[in-house]
This record gives sequence, C-alpha cells and structure tokens, in this order.
Amino acid sequence: MKTNALFKRSYNQALDMLAATQVEAALPSEPAMAATLGISRTTVRAVLAALAMRGIITIDGRAKQLLRLPKRNDYIADADLEPLADMVERKFMAWLVGPDCSPGHTINGLDLARQFGVSTSAIRDCLGKFSHFGLLERQSNGRWRTLGLTVDFVAELFDMRELIEFRAVDRFVALPKDDPLWGDLSLLADEHHALLDDFERRNREFSDLDHRFHKLVDSVVPNRFLGNIQGVMSVIFHYHYQWNKKDESARNHRALGEHLAYIEGLRSGDLSQARESCRLHLHTARSTMLASINPG
Repeated sequence: MKTNALFKRSYNQALDMLAATQVEAALPSEPAMAATLGISRTTVRAVLAALAMRGIITIDGRAKQLLRLPKRNDYIADADLEPLADMVERKFMAWLVGPDCSPGHTINGLDLARQFGVSTSAIRDCLGKFSHFGLLERQSNGRWRTLGLTVDFVAELFDMRELIEFRAVDRFVALPKDDPLWGDLSLLADEHHALLDDFERRNREFSDLDHRFHKLVDSVVPNRFLGNIQGVMSVIFHYHYQWNKKDESARNHRALGEHLAYIEGLRSGDLSQARESCRLHLHTARSTMLASINPG
C-alpha cells in the first residue's frame, strides 16, 4: 500500500466519508470524490484501489459500491493527518524558494495542482490566502504573479512579529520546568548543533529549522487569528528573503548562533536575558529582510 503522507491522509478521510454512507450505496464519481477530499483524480483512484483491496468497496468500471462500513483496523496506523490546507501551504512555501520562482514569476494553478497531487480548488484556496497579504496578485487570465515586498510592508510585518514573539518569550520563560516544551526546545538545540557541525553540506536546511524554532516559541501564545496567518508569516520571514541568495550561507550561520543564544536565554529563566536575545535576533532578521528588498 502506498505510504506517502497525502495518500494516507486521503485514504483515512475517505474512510470517514464512507462511515456515513449506507452499505450497498453507490459511491460518488471520481471527480466528485476528488472535489470532496481536495485531491487529484490520480490520488482518488489510488485510494479507491486500496479500499477495494480491503473489501470495503467494489469497483465495476465507473460504478463503485460500498460493501461494508469501515472498521478501526482499516485505518492506516500512525498516518500523517496533516490538514490538506496545511499540506498545500507547506508545499507551496517550499516551491516558492525553488530555482524557477522569483518576484514577478507567473504561477499556473493547474500545474501546481498536478505537481502537488491535489485539486485545483485546494490550490486556489492557498493562493487566495497568500494574495490577501500582498504576496501574490491575480491576473486577468486566471493565473497569479508573485510580488516583491516594500519597505513599509516589511516594517509593519516585523512590528507584528515582535509583538507576538516578545509576548511568547514572557510566557515561555514562565513555563514550569516539567513542561514538555522544554524537552522540545532541547531537541531543537541539538538539531542546531548538528547543523553547525555539518554546515557546509547542510546549510540550506536552516529554513526549515528556523520555521520550527519560531513556531515552537510562538506556540505558547495560541490565538485563532494568529493561526490563520501563521503560514503567510512563515513565507515572509523564513522563505521570501531567500529569493536574494547573496550571502545566504553567512546569514544562516549567524542566525544559527543567534538561535542558540536565544535558546540559552529562554533556559536561563532570566526574563531580561531571554528578551534581549530575542530582540537581537529579530533585529538581525529585520535587517536581513530589508537588505533583500534593497540589495544595493
């Protein structure tokens, strides 16, 4: 059986859908299922084949019928149930820093849907979300174009980021010493040291580590409004500046050191030290972003 995350998530979601269906009922068409699950027809066909293999449905040409209701052991154990929107967003962020994308690049939603193995509607939702924050512009032909950032826009974003992160630092330092987040922070510190030890070969892995570190710190201030823009902020702060590759390796090396100082500031239990290490790192990040907009 296929083991990729998209397939596993889609397979388990299909089981949830079938659990609300009457036995012997006809299943929707492949296009209808693709739209419901937010995936491509290719992935739908793979899911249907797996369901038929387990004797949950029967397939006769285009006709499909439910033979029995799903059972607990039909589900794929330890499946990556990452929400579809989050998965598309993550793949889109990674695609943004690929060699074929830069400010002004035209985006073809259909091509992205095929590449990610999802429906075009899932891509449209993702692109629409990013467009609201000024990162993309919809064109008259239905395609999208990536936009650069202005100095004023970056300043506003960093003002918001600092507001969020300083609040998070205050709460993180106050966490009980037996809180699981301290263990997560230690694991991230180990990953930072491992990356530094093999920096020449692995320096491009910094973006993902950067994203996970700040996400962990910010996790102590859950907020429904911040959650809605988390992915957008990730693109802006952890991906977008990489469109300017000048001095990228040196920037990443410096940021790794600042992260480790930041982690030690949090661990110290001294709020002043933690806040100062946070301030220094965010100041560098702001300068890096502004330099990417005005590289001269």
